Amino acid sequence: MANSMQLFQRRRERTRNRLRRLNRKRPRLSIFRSGRHIYAQIVDDDKGVTLASASTTEKDTREGTKSGADKSAAEQVGRRVAERAIEVGVKDVIFDRGGYKYHGRVKALADAAREIGLSF
Repeated sequence: MANSMQLFQRRRERTRNRLRRLNRKRPRLSIFRSGRHIYAQIVDDDKGVTLASASTTEKDTREGTKSGADKSAAEQVGRRVAERAIEVGVKDVIFDRGGYKYHGRVKALADAAREIGLSF
């Protein structure tokens, strides 16, 4: 029987393989969430370069939130990464939720990024 970390790894690999099959021309909006923070970055896999990033560890984001591990913080990170992506000329991305379920903080981040103008 697989433990929870092995199941997470399986879900993450399954998600990444689907994304590779769908489209490699668009950059990937990758999410990582820990118990205390949430991180988002837009990665161009062809060039191996991070185009934009945002997280709750940044000073501006920490000042505006009570905790880095709640939905309001995730919304701020989503808005910030979308603004930075649009500044560098990226509007279309592929959403890589990793092994996380599309629920809670991950969903809040995605919805906030869509509001600003990212399409995925």
